[in-house]
Amino acid sequence: MRHLLRMATFSSRTNMHARNLAIVWAPNLLRSRDIEAAGFNGTAAFMEVRVQSIVVEFILTHVEQLFGDAPLRGTAGGGGRGT
Repeated sequence: MRHLLRMATFSSRTNMHARNLAIVWAPNLLRSRDIEAAGFNGTAAFMEVRVQSIVVEFILTHVEQLFGDAPLRGTAGGGGRGT
């Protein structure tokens, strides 16, 4: 999430602000096998992706509140809780 938040800081050049990043990444980050098995298509699939993107956008805009300032796992000085 912090990486995506960092990418959003370049939105003036890339137009990939938190909302666009959420739209692109949400289906992969919040993938649901139950939904895939149900064979959602059309409007139902669109609505599911919309809900997923809203959740990811919320997470991106509240990274510090949700995850604090703990270092990422595997980084120098890390070893703490990661995101």
